Amino acid sequence: MRYTLDEIETFLTVLELGTVTAAAAHMNLSKSVVSKRISDLERALQAALFLRNAGRVTPTEAALRLAEHLRPALSALTAATESASWGMDGATPLRGRLSITAPMSFGTLFLSPILARFALVHPELDLRIDYDDRVRDLIRDGFDLAVRIGAARDSALIGRTLCTDQMVACGSPAYLARHGHPATPTDLAGHHVLSYSNLPDGQVWQFEVGGKLVPAPVHSRLTLNNGEAMRDFALAGLGLAMLPGFIVADPVAAGRLEPVLQDNLTRTSPVLALWPPISPMPAKLRALVDHLAQELAGGRPWTKQTS
Repeated sequence: MRYTLDEIETFLTVLELGTVTAAAAHMNLSKSVVSKRISDLERALQAALFLRNAGRVTPTEAALRLAEHLRPALSALTAATESASWGMDGATPLRGRLSITAPMSFGTLFLSPILARFALVHPELDLRIDYDDRVRDLIRDGFDLAVRIGAARDSALIGRTLCTDQMVACGSPAYLARHGHPATPTDLAGHHVLSYSNLPDGQVWQFEVGGKLVPAPVHSRLTLNNGEAMRDFALAGLGLAMLPGFIVADPVAAGRLEPVLQDNLTRTSPVLALWPPISPMPAKLRALVDHLAQELAGGRPWTKQTS
């Protein structure tokens, strides 16, 4: 069984991008070279890795299993070679590629300028940035780093807390004028609230009681899968929303949304940088994590907008 590193890298790129054409363009190769590398790897492994149909390729179960093992192995190999070639003084430019996933609203509202400044400092480094409210599997989906809000769900990942955010219960002045301000969390049972489809209401609508976070009684006819969309529905007077502080900082400061139940503490969530356990840590990944930590070292930047 003989195969090459080029074949493995090509296989993972085709798997990630979904077509030979896209992989060829990304790797600056001809489609025939990409196809030959995949065929040579399949021949060496004596296993079909893709099903071909009308220009698209569908990974087989064997390909998916293989990728789960190859991605961390290839990352470790890349990290080892980078640690030898990139001095700790940063004299050698960072090269290669970093794939980053982050929540949609946090990414578009605050993370993009931070990543843009990182990209300017490292012009020879390619960044792939994917904003998605779904929790992505870093190893399976080929990501080097995730920025997530809330406790880490995967104990196998390594993490660094960048800052924290506080949930805010709020509504528009028009809604509150019609329905009144809830005095206690139990009063929410009589209010229209907006639900977040990626989490059950019991995990979103929480207030601290006796030192513990407990769910409030809520029921909603409006359920959305994006925090900015929930904010817009709340601004339209359609109900109360429980949203991260970074999403509602501007409308709260402008008086377009009013916080409610401010005497009742809501959930505080860490903003985390998470990455797979790779040793040694790639220099490019270490530089990115340090950059994020430095940018957020002063705490929540969105709170500064309201001060």
